[in-house]
Amino acid sequence: MVRLTAVPAAARRGLRPAGLLLLAAAGAWAWIVGRWRAMGAMPGTMGLDLVAFLPVWTVMTVAMMLPATAPVGALYGRTLRAHRTARTITFTVGYLLVWALAGLPAYALAAVTGRAAGAQASTATAVAAAVFAVNGVYQLTPVKDRCLARCRSPIGLMLRYTAHPGPARDLRAGAHHGAFCLGCCWSLMALLAVFGMMSLWAMVALAAILTTEKLAPAGPWVAKGVGIASIALAVAVVWVPELAPALVGSRMRAS
Repeated sequence: MVRLTAVPAAARRGLRPAGLLLLAAAGAWAWIVGRWRAMGAMPGTMGLDLVAFLPVWTVMTVAMMLPATAPVGALYGRTLRAHRTARTITFTVGYLLVWALAGLPAYALAAVTGRAAGAQASTATAVAAAVFAVNGVYQLTPVKDRCLARCRSPIGLMLRYTAHPGPARDLRAGAHHGAFCLGCCWSLMALLAVFGMMSLWAMVALAAILTTEKLAPAGPWVAKGVGIASIALAVAVVWVPELAPALVGSRMRAS
């Protein structure tokens, strides 16, 4: 008979906060699937004003970002002995506040692409190519490498904030990590403006890429491969407009 080795107590304590974050991500995905079934993938801001768009954007970031961030949040919660779950949650709140604020430029980009979708076909194609190209180039820059490295190895962040007193320490640590995560992932998230902000397949694909970049051993190479592929898409979309369904593909379906 094979005997199962007991999970060490320290590991069990670390699983609980991470499990809570993964549960939140699962709930966000369930909400997204329900909304997607109700309204599908719409171009631009999905007909939402800024006040309505920001909560939707925040739920999207919970679904897409927390699976890769849960290990970091749990690790941060273990840096001190007391109140580990509460510290992990506060860290995550700070992290998500950064991404919620990123909804402001995301809304502006969605509004621009929404207008492009209603303009001439050449304009829509040019905007789609520009978004693909920006992401492709950024994925290959040293800034992307630096931000990704901080996301993959957050030990320095943990040590820095463990020494800081005060109730805002955990919130600041989460916001700090969120800033590096935003610097790592903003151009990938911008692709949603091309594929559709509520495009379920695009969100799943991008979430898989983000998680692989941050957690897999080959993550930095995946980031560069995605950059090269995105540059190729910037060229290919000129001949295959359906590659940008939120801008050009929607127009073609309507015609």
